[in-house]
Amino acid sequence: MPSTTPAQSVTVRRLSPLRDLWPFLQPYRVRVALAFALLCISSATILLVPLAFRDLIDFGFGQRENTSVGLLGTSTLNSHFVLLFVLATLWAISVAARFYTVSWVGERVTADLRTAVYARMLVQSPQFFETLQTGEVLSRLTGDTTLIQTVIGSSISMGLRSLFQLIGGMVMLAATSFYLFSLNLGLMALLMLPLFAIGRKVKKLSRESQDKIADASALAGEILNAMPTVQAYTQEQRETKRFADRAEESFVTAIRRTRMRSEMTMLVITAVMGSIIFVLWVGAQQVHDGSMTGGQLASFVLYAVMVAGSVGTIVEVWGDVMRAAGATERLLELLRAESAVAETSAPQPLLLPKQVAIRFENVTFRYPARLQMATLDNITLDIAPGESVALVGPSGAGKSTLVQLMLRFYDVTGGCIRLNGQDIRQLGLHDLRGKIAIVTQDPVIFSANALENIRYGRPTASDEEVIAAARAALVDEFIDRLPDRYQTFLGERGTRLSGGQRQRIAIARAILKGAPLLLLDEATSALDAESEILVQQGLSAAMQGRTTLIIAHRLSTVQKVNRIVVMEHGRIVETGTPEDLRKQSGLYARLASLQFDV
Repeated sequence: MPSTTPAQSVTVRRLSPLRDLWPFLQPYRVRVALAFALLCISSATILLVPLAFRDLIDFGFGQRENTSVGLLGTSTLNSHFVLLFVLATLWAISVAARFYTVSWVGERVTADLRTAVYARMLVQSPQFFETLQTGEVLSRLTGDTTLIQTVIGSSISMGLRSLFQLIGGMVMLAATSFYLFSLNLGLMALLMLPLFAIGRKVKKLSRESQDKIADASALAGEILNAMPTVQAYTQEQRETKRFADRAEESFVTAIRRTRMRSEMTMLVITAVMGSIIFVLWVGAQQVHDGSMTGGQLASFVLYAVMVAGSVGTIVEVWGDVMRAAGATERLLELLRAESAVAETSAPQPLLLPKQVAIRFENVTFRYPARLQMATLDNITLDIAPGESVALVGPSGAGKSTLVQLMLRFYDVTGGCIRLNGQDIRQLGLHDLRGKIAIVTQDPVIFSANALENIRYGRPTASDEEVIAAARAALVDEFIDRLPDRYQTFLGERGTRLSGGQRQRIAIARAILKGAPLLLLDEATSALDAESEILVQQGLSAAMQGRTTLIIAHRLSTVQKVNRIVVMEHGRIVETGTPEDLRKQSGLYARLASLQFDV
């Protein structure tokens, strides 16, 4: 039974990530087969060219007669030139068709791979991005997939073509002159020994280089999204230096990889050309002795050049393949990532009437990064259908955590959360989140116009429904002053709007969604006093008939709710109406005295 050497097993293991690309190639296997057929045709065609030159030299130029017997049988001098032209045309057509086919497959597979990775990232819980920066993900989506596209759409095809030409050329070399072929083969065997060792080093450096590029991209993404803060603290030069340091690290690693590939190329070219020159010298001696014709030597040299070129191409392709293996490994890490919030295998149907009852039942929660400290400690809270409940308390009390648990961005450590008696872990994530509308403290505005930003709450909504939601949130108060009203582009992250205007866009989005459960996480925190009054009117309309959970630091915004729940250190310490809580002289009364100055 054949055994595998350690060097072979290492090479196979390092190339193994490329096997996992097959599911992306399989839908296009017909095109892959077509590309392979075209590859065979072009390789076979080019292998016939030296024979045509042999006949042209020996039978066309070497004799006085205008007819001779050769590759074409009985032929004329003109026939040899016609044959060369036919071969050149067939080779050109097959090469062009192969190039188009493999390029199409490469671009198609790359697009599919990017989409698969992106879709996988969209289902990850926030916990996933606590350890992996978004810039790192973007780097893998762009840089790594580009490497894979290069290999699938070009390098592998070139490598296979060169492999076929190498094998075919070796066969034709042996058929032309076995003695010269033996000399050439021995020299080529010596040449191959250092290539695999260098290739392994190139692969390792390629992975390191991609990691460095990803680090620089992650830093750039973070800083570019925080430009106002950077400029406000006059940290432009410091951040430039930080990025320059990361870029320099990437440069140094890339140069090490490039130096290694350059040394490999130099070694190959020197050895190949040296072997060709040596074999050519031996062949010239045989022609001089009459044991070989000039045409045979010419065809042998052409085949030797073809073989040498094939080896050089294979070396280059091998470096690309090793780089692509490293890139594929990084992408597969993302594709295989499992969300910390697991979707149940058999979700229960969501039994949700028009209104929602919520029950937090002995809920305990610890963030994965802070397992030693309980963020929520045995919380039990019932919220009746249609009731509006405000969560207040100092920062770090666990208020926003309850909202994240409601949306199942995280799962509870202990206890459960129920909607109308159903444990939310038994519901489909899409069904659960589809029944919840949320407005956060830092609203997200997309790079689109105002109409599409609001329509994000319900993509199937008509323009009239979008505008009605905007009016309910009093968005039209400032939309009318924009140059193109609802068609106005709002800029990346809503840079063309004030903080209060962005929040009103987000409120309109939540109103448009029309979900029976409304979560407001500091929804009016960025508004001035006048805007707050206006938006509170819109929120009051949105809250009608909906169960509403409000998180607020400003107590003035929650004076009309049905009930206030006061939290501290992850526990509920007080519950009641605003009037009742003021009379209890507890935490709420102290917070109220500070904010209301009473």
